[in-house]
Amino acid sequence: MTTRSTPTERQKRLGAELRKMRVAAGATTEYAAGLLGINRTRLSNMESGIRSFSAERIRTLACNYVCSDEAYVGALVDMADSKERGWWEQYRGTLPAGLLDIAELEWHAARVRTAQVMHVPGLLQTEDYARAVFSAGLPPMSRLEVELRVANRMARRQVFERPGPLPYSAYVHEAALRMPYGGTKVTLAQLHHLADQSERDTIEVRVIPMSISGFPGAGHALLYADGPVPQLDTAQLDSAHGPEFLGSEAQLTKYRAHLNWMEDAALPPTASRDLVLDIARDL
Repeated sequence: MTTRSTPTERQKRLGAELRKMRVAAGATTEYAAGLLGINRTRLSNMESGIRSFSAERIRTLACNYVCSDEAYVGALVDMADSKERGWWEQYRGTLPAGLLDIAELEWHAARVRTAQVMHVPGLLQTEDYARAVFSAGLPPMSRLEVELRVANRMARRQVFERPGPLPYSAYVHEAALRMPYGGTKVTLAQLHHLADQSERDTIEVRVIPMSISGFPGAGHALLYADGPVPQLDTAQLDSAHGPEFLGSEAQLTKYRAHLNWMEDAALPPTASRDLVLDIARDL
């Protein structure tokens, strides 16, 4: 059984789901450890993502926890069985782990929805625009650090080019479109790129106009990734200290409501594209 010093968010989520299943069943750690023929410490390490679960052990626990949701159990088994080395691993040790966790989350998502109020969504950014966004961070990053982040952000766009492209919906506040990251030339190219990308079958761009009163939450950038089953959805928020990953039902319900508000408030796709191009013409 593999031991990890720093589990990924995906590995931690698998362990957390099995802990949640155990607690819902009213089972103790001693009982669950006994089912698997291991000690309590090892089970705790498995539930925290430090040690891995095998598919057989997941099914053993689900059976004894009387979890009858086969789709949910099957999705957990698939998470445990996934041994592929993702492209993002090439950045392990050179970029913060949270950035790699975002790439892994997008790669495995059934659908992604994102909401941005400060800049264009990362997956729809041009290279020069992304460079300007990263260069505006505090504390300032070295040129190498900026270029690594830009390369990683551009590589994340593989989700649109692979077989079975990622369905992607972006809700962007009009204010974000008017912020001239990198200057007029860079912003103009970015707006045209955004309009072009919005014409792809799997990408939807919706603009929330400034005329809309109010905005839910604190204006955090939000990425919502649909899992293979609703219980495995994930909300990811940007913060000053790095990305936060949320998966409790209460949290997911809250951010689904945020996205529903944005869907109701945003312009339709065609009108959104027209507004993007109108802003570009005004530059």
